[in-house]
Amino acid sequence: MVHELTWKEAINQVLAQFPNGLHYNEIAEKIIDQGLRTSVGATPAATVNAQISASIKHEGDASPYVRTNKGVFALKSGLSPTESAHLAAQSPLMVEQDEAQSQIITAFGMYWRRDAVAWKNNPKLWGFNKEFADKVDFGGQRGIYLLHDGRDVIYVGRSTDDSIGQRLLQHTKNRLSFRWDRFSWFGLNPVEEDGTLGQMPANYSANNMIATLEAILIEAMEPGLNRQRGQDLEAFEYFQHEDPQLKTAKLMTDVASVLAKNHL
Repeated sequence: MVHELTWKEAINQVLAQFPNGLHYNEIAEKIIDQGLRTSVGATPAATVNAQISASIKHEGDASPYVRTNKGVFALKSGLSPTESAHLAAQSPLMVEQDEAQSQIITAFGMYWRRDAVAWKNNPKLWGFNKEFADKVDFGGQRGIYLLHDGRDVIYVGRSTDDSIGQRLLQHTKNRLSFRWDRFSWFGLNPVEEDGTLGQMPANYSANNMIATLEAILIEAMEPGLNRQRGQDLEAFEYFQHEDPQLKTAKLMTDVASVLAKNHL
């Protein structure tokens, strides 16, 4: 059996290839692409960030990492002694500041297909953060959502008391039912490593709120001159996974069709 690297071993192996450092989202992607870990949970990028940040905050000078920019980390051994010492002195405080400015939007999905969801009571909105990461059900997520006709936004809604899944289910039955074929969503409930949804924070800072509003508008409107949304936002994007129940239902329909033909 091939030995699976720990998270820190995998992180170190990737960063050794990039002396100038990488964003934690890119580190997670390299770990997966290079097969350094087969078990990555539901939030590999967040796990990488947490592992490195915890090391910098709690291990002090013994930590092998430095923060070179927001969300970007490098190995001390890959830098010059002067640069390493300078960044190491600043890194603990900068990491704490980064955590204080954590994202309000903790997960989002863009242009998910309506026909990839089994629309029934308590619909499940399955998504994944990275290839091979565990699937997450966002049916219970809360936040805001958009309904699309093709790529055009035809409706914007919010989910507070009811979940996003429940609100979308209502739109499959009301006056908007025939108007939309895709949807996007921006969630406030954080995703835990085991794939469950956590509790929303009680308060948000004004600076974080402004940055979040900007990010949502850029994602929803896709203005041509906003060329880069940033790795921090990319780390929280989830891609749709078709509800397995739909595949099962299709298989049963196909089998029934074959059996019916054989009896003709």
